[in-house]
Amino acid sequence: MSKRGTSASKRLPGRFLASELKLIMGRRRNQAGLAVLAAVPIVLAVAVAIWGSGGGPDLVSLVEGNGVFVPLAALGVEIAMFLPLAIAMLSGDTIAGEANLGTLRYLLAVPVGRTRLLLVKYASLCIGAFIGVGTIVVAGLVVGGLLFGLGPMTTLSGTQLGLGTTLGRLVLGAAYLGCALCAIAAVGLFVSTLTEQPIAATIAVMIFVILCTILGAIDQLAWLHPWLITNHLMAFIDVLRDPVPFDGMLRGLGVFASYAVVFWLAAWARFTTKDITN
Repeated sequence: MSKRGTSASKRLPGRFLASELKLIMGRRRNQAGLAVLAAVPIVLAVAVAIWGSGGGPDLVSLVEGNGVFVPLAALGVEIAMFLPLAIAMLSGDTIAGEANLGTLRYLLAVPVGRTRLLLVKYASLCIGAFIGVGTIVVAGLVVGGLLFGLGPMTTLSGTQLGLGTTLGRLVLGAAYLGCALCAIAAVGLFVSTLTEQPIAATIAVMIFVILCTILGAIDQLAWLHPWLITNHLMAFIDVLRDPVPFDGMLRGLGVFASYAVVFWLAAWARFTTKDITN
């Protein structure tokens, strides 16, 4: 029996979660993934500083005037692909990775309850999602402050907010996207219970995200759009308006919560009845 499995049964839930987070953050590929997430705002800011915004997207065009817009622009860029890919890799590895390495059966034999295991795995994914978003925000603020300075923000509504309020708005937008990634993580957790191949689970989650994006672009499926995760991602830009119109983000949070509950329960139903052979 593995040492990890033997000690897991003796740990309190908090220590079990801490162990899981240490395992996730200690993996070289996850560290490399965080480095890539952090590199995007740096590259974006340096490119704008050297060549200007060049008539780019709205958020990018605002970067030159205030470094606070660097993390916001980076979040807008990365939520389309890099952030979903990062959470797909993490979530696809949760159960399938343990099965692939042959540690899942030993972990459960201690015993560690399957429900408890799923709860800890999902909690670690959610924390990982917020760490990823936070990495982008911190890197963007640092490079934005160095290259463009940090100051009061002129909102899309034409009003001006102090730096403290601006940073609060940035945290609010980042938290919203973190919740979106938690919903995608629940999908990945469910898919991870269906296979013993982490790569297959990761690909399946990315296909799900891409499919949602494609469906969201088809006007004839407008009735479906409110239920697609990807159709609510850019609602975080509402933090740049004054006052903040919370309707869009609240609808998004409702959709994210629905996906999280439905797919976590689906993962639980699958995992608690699954015959563990590895």
